[in-house]
Formats: sequence, C-alpha cells, structure tokens
Amino acid sequence: MFFLGTDLSHLTPPIYTCDDNVATSPTIHHILESVQPMDSRSNQYGELTQPILSDHRNSQVVPEPAGEVVSSELEEILSDRSLTSFRRYKKALSLELVSLFKLAGPTVVVYLLNNLTSISTQIFCGHLGNLQLAAATLGNNGVQIFAFGLLLGMGSAVETLCGQAYGARQFDMLGVYLQRSTILLLLTAIPLMFIYIFSKPLLILIGQSKEIAAAASLFIFGLIPQIFAYAANFPIQKFLQAQSIVNPSAYIAAGIFFIHLPLTYLVMYVWDWGLLGGALVLSLSWWLIVIAQFVYILKSDRTKETWTGFSTQAFTGLWSFFKLSTASAVMLCLETWYFQILILIAGLLPNPEIALDALAVCSTILGWVFMISVGFNAAASVRVSNELGAGHPKSTSFAVVVVTSSSFIVSLICAIILLFSRHYISYIFTGGEVVADAVSELTPLLAFSILLNGIQPVLSGVAVGCGWQAFVAYVNIGCYYAVGVPLGVLLAFYFDFGAKGIWSGLVGGMAMQTAILLWVTFRTDWNKEVKQAKMRVSQWQDKKEALLNN
Repeated sequence: MFFLGTDLSHLTPPIYTCDDNVATSPTIHHILESVQPMDSRSNQYGELTQPILSDHRNSQVVPEPAGEVVSSELEEILSDRSLTSFRRYKKALSLELVSLFKLAGPTVVVYLLNNLTSISTQIFCGHLGNLQLAAATLGNNGVQIFAFGLLLGMGSAVETLCGQAYGARQFDMLGVYLQRSTILLLLTAIPLMFIYIFSKPLLILIGQSKEIAAAASLFIFGLIPQIFAYAANFPIQKFLQAQSIVNPSAYIAAGIFFIHLPLTYLVMYVWDWGLLGGALVLSLSWWLIVIAQFVYILKSDRTKETWTGFSTQAFTGLWSFFKLSTASAVMLCLETWYFQILILIAGLLPNPEIALDALAVCSTILGWVFMISVGFNAAASVRVSNELGAGHPKSTSFAVVVVTSSSFIVSLICAIILLFSRHYISYIFTGGEVVADAVSELTPLLAFSILLNGIQPVLSGVAVGCGWQAFVAYVNIGCYYAVGVPLGVLLAFYFDFGAKGIWSGLVGGMAMQTAILLWVTFRTDWNKEVKQAKMRVSQWQDKKEALLNN
C-alpha cells in the first residue's frame, strides 16, 4: 500500500465521448456507435492518462504492429455498415459467445479442481479427528488463503501486459513478462515463508488454543513448498490464459487431482505421516501442476513464439512491474479480507454460534457460485486485453457488454433457484432447524449478493485487462472499508439486526463498488484505451532495443 500517498488523478480510467453527436447511453448500440475506428497507420498517440510501465513523456511514437494475432473478424462485422444493426449485432454476438465460453468453461474447471484438491486434503485430515480437522481448516482457510490471494493478485499483472502484448503481436514480450513476474512472486514468497515458520506463536497471539495452534502449525509447516509453487504457477497460468490456452491447464488440474487423492490416502493412512504428510502431498500436487504446465510451454507449438528461453531482460524494469503487481494484489486482497473481517465481526454478536453458522453456510454458497464468476472474470480479462492490444476498440466494448450480460444472466438463474430452495438449502450443511431458519432469513440478501457477484468480478476482469488495478484498489478501500464494514457494524449492533445487519453491510459495499465500476466501464473511451495499450507495448520494445544495442 506504498502508493497511498501518490496523486490519484492519473489512476482514474479515462472517461470520454468520442463524438459529440452521439449519446452516452450504456446500450450496445450507443456504446459501439461512439467508438471510432483506429487508424492503423498513425503512430502518434498522445499522452497516457494511466501510465503503468514508464513515464508517458518519454515516448510518444508507437510503431505499427507487425500483424494481427487476434482475429479482426469481430471488428469487421461491427464496422460493416452494409448490414442492419440487428444483423450486425446478431453475427457479432454468435461469434463473441463462442470465444467467451471457450475461455470461461475450462477456467471454471481449473479453479474448481484446484479448490477441490485443497478441500480433499482437509477432508482426509478430518477423518483423523476433530483436532486435525480444526488444524487443517485453520491452515487452509486462514494462513494459506492469505498467501493464495496475495500471490494470485500479484500474478494478475501478467494478464494485463501479456494479454495486450499478445494482441499487438509482440510475442517475445510474453516470455519476459512471465519470467519477471515469477521473479517478483518468488521474492515475495520468502517473507511469507517466515509467517508459516512462526505460525504457532502468531496463532496463539490471535487467541487460538495452544493445542490447536500446535497442530495447525505442523500442517502449515508442510505447506511451505506450496507458497513457492503458487509463485511459479500463477504467472504461468496467466501467461497461458493471455493466449487463450486454457484447456491444457484444465486437463492438468484434473490429472493431478486424481493423483492427489490416492497419494494423500497412502501418505496419511498407510505410511501414517498424519497432518504433516497431508500438507506435503498438497504442496507436491501444486508443484506437479507447475511442472506439467511449464513442460507444456516448452514442448507445445502454440507457445514456441511466446517462449523463447530464459532472458536477462527479466531482471530489468522490476520496480515498475512491482508497482503494477502490488496494485493487483491489493485489489484482490481487499475483497478477500472484506469477507473475512465481516465473519470475525459476527463472532462478537450476542449469540455468535447461530450467526457464524448461518454466515458460513451463506458464504459457502456464494463461494460456489463465485467459481462461475471466476471463469467470466478470466474471460473478460483475456478478451479485453487481447482486443486492446490488437487495436480493436469496437470489439473491446462489445466483448465487455457480452461477458457482463452473460455472467449476469447465469447469476440471475442461480439466484432464482436459491430463492425457491431457501427453506431447504441449509440442510445440505446442517440438520439444525435454528440455523436453517437463520439461513432462510438471509437468503434474499444472499440472492442479491449473487446477482452482484455476476457483475463485479467481470468488471474487475475488465479492469485487469485495461490495467486499472490501482484505481480499483482505491474503489475497494472506499466501498468496502469506508462504507461496507461500518454499515454492517452499525446495523448489526446499534440497530440489533444481527447476522442480517452484517450481511446487509456486505451487500451495501458490493453494490456501491459495482455501481462505480459499471459507470466507469461503460463511459470509457475504448479508442483511448487502445492507444494506451499500444503505448505500453512500444515502450517495452524501445527498452528492449536499447538494452540489446548496449
């Protein structure tokens, strides 16, 4: 959070209208009509309003891209005035939906299987006893999720830069960005390792019993190799996603999951290694994922132009890359911590057991649906960054509308199903009628949260594709911590709404954040964003040529 003292004006995504005669209504027709075609011959792009990798004053000339790696078919359809608006958008919609679900589907599978790998270890630990279950839960949902969120957030910088570079056909940039991100994440993993090593006194410090802290620290100690696997995995994963290579990651995740299950049983029950053994197998599984994906990169023809070997250029420009990575991490962590803080607040209620159980059930359901949103989030990031890098403003704006609408429709269906099953859904988790009634009362708020979750993660993906991570981090601070948390505390304790008050605060913060991101996204000048993407690519190329000449 070192950038809190900096000037915020340059972090705000640009809001323009390209044509004074065109309304700024956020409909597909008006959005696309306001986007003017880019002149591919022009190399004067003016100033950056949101610099990411260098000062915009140092470079104003952008060379023409060598060609298009991202298909221009969608851009041509949207620019074809010989077709009626209906036929134009119908053809464009069918084309975009195919691209969208080819990206979103496998990504959902990857995140779901990775999550199930961790959960399966937790289940195996639970069969050793209640103490072991508590230790594994504390390790997985407490310490481990902190490292996961931090490193995943930092890794999303690769999505912005690799996606735009791939669209601009600057293939060799992707391999350098991958290496640069891996270096930064591995360095970040070192201080995280010490948190794992000294987890026992830290857990005792926050109020855990000595018995649980001792067992949890043993499990956490076995997860130390996993930190470095995260640091290597997330850049590789984003590197592949930027090129729309998602199926191999899904196949690898599935294969490792089915290896993980019998291996965990063997180590924990046959060899009797207990908690430590389970954690070490989990770490090993993550390293197998990393190795398999990297072997794919080395051997696949699809990555032979984007991976050209290790380069000393990865050690240049680390500070600028670190700033973008940190902004990405803060953006994601602020959202993760928001939910955890509200759960902690629930523990202070007069009858915390029922409130915590009800919130736990609702959080779990929201997490399941969120897995779908994660797929759309990744698809939005890839589609936006690729189209911006390729110089397709109309395609970018259309992709934003389609992915946001698709995610919202899926979330709406899930919310309706949830409302109809509100009196029964909690029995999946518990047989207690008191908890079931509490969940039933929270279900309308939960359904509204699911609707918001159908929009907000997608807009976050758009922000990553554009490079707005720092701006979204500030939005999260304001909406979540200046509005959501205080509102939840006020409603829960002063107005005595209990768990419903806490969740109402959560919804209030999410609604405010979603409204701001919607307003900013659908008033963005995509022509300007294309220019900024080209500027970033050219600035990197200029630095590369200068380094090679020296």
